[in-house]
Amino acid sequence: MDFDDLLKKPAEWMQSTGPNGEIVMSSRIRLARNVVGAPFPGWATEAQRQEVLGSIKPEVEGLGQMRSRYSTDFCDLNAVRKQVLVERHLISRELAAKGPGSAAVTNRKQTLCVMINEEDHLRMQAIKPGLDLKAAFKLADRVDSKLEETLDYAFGNRFGYLTACPTNLGTGMRASAMLHLPALVLSEQVSQVIQAVNKIGLAVRGLYGEGTEALGNLFQISNQHTLGEREEEIVARLDKVIRQVIEHEGNARETLGEERSSMLEDQVGRAYAILRHAHIVSTKEALNLLSMLRLGVDLGYFDEAARPLVDVLFMEIQPAHLQLRADRKLSPEERDVMRAEILRDQLKCLDEPGRFLPSEGPPPDDTAQDRDA
Repeated sequence: MDFDDLLKKPAEWMQSTGPNGEIVMSSRIRLARNVVGAPFPGWATEAQRQEVLGSIKPEVEGLGQMRSRYSTDFCDLNAVRKQVLVERHLISRELAAKGPGSAAVTNRKQTLCVMINEEDHLRMQAIKPGLDLKAAFKLADRVDSKLEETLDYAFGNRFGYLTACPTNLGTGMRASAMLHLPALVLSEQVSQVIQAVNKIGLAVRGLYGEGTEALGNLFQISNQHTLGEREEEIVARLDKVIRQVIEHEGNARETLGEERSSMLEDQVGRAYAILRHAHIVSTKEALNLLSMLRLGVDLGYFDEAARPLVDVLFMEIQPAHLQLRADRKLSPEERDVMRAEILRDQLKCLDEPGRFLPSEGPPPDDTAQDRDA
């Protein structure tokens, strides 16, 4: 499968709604592993990275889960294509900055991706729709166990899996979920929730992880500690906290609907109007408006079938996707115009928000009119 084949269909997790899918867009498990006898990628020469790549990549490509796969060395990808993979959450921004000696292998459904020679020799990640951390862990663990049969992992009895960054020692696992929290943002409660989550040892990050902004009211919640806990314990603890955040978001939505319904309807209505008719839309504005559109789906203003469309648009209006579509480098102004054109086209079949349509009222009573006559 080549790059164009990979992009013919959106990732499976974008197209389907998993458990608690109204609020949790996806669940991800990432495992960091290194092989014995080779320096970490950041300290290795290009020749050493190429040697590690040559030993690992065939094993990854031979996995049953990768039977229909996209596999690429990063010296073969230009900057735009690398960024497209970042925008699809298949690879990290760190791997996108790499060149010779680094690679990525992903399955057709884009639910499983293995990065080679990022910060560690191996970064395996599994993504599932909705709040389904257990299923994501099961997929990643199965791949990890299979690779461990042929690769000699660096492991110590005291520190567990040895990693380039000490914060990944132990399980080497990062479990995370991407949550859509527009009501907590609108009600100005999201800061308190983030502070509470941070206090119990979890991290809250933006759309593309550490150091990124929470565009489109999307937040990633993940574990920070990987040493001293079993994988199942980390998953269970994170799942419990996320369910509490889901409850807070649900309560905020209910309160807004009861106490500030006009503001809520205005936000959803404005988002629909701008997305359907604007001719210039920036990335940040588009993501925030799509967030309101998604909230409108959740609250019954639009048909449920619109949610996968909105989720796919979150990715396809990103800068690199637009430049790939245009097959040339675009200026920021050209991207804003093209983004607006795509949004108008993709959303043209979306009916106006249902709750805003004037009531047609009951049909005329002809018999009453006859009596009056």
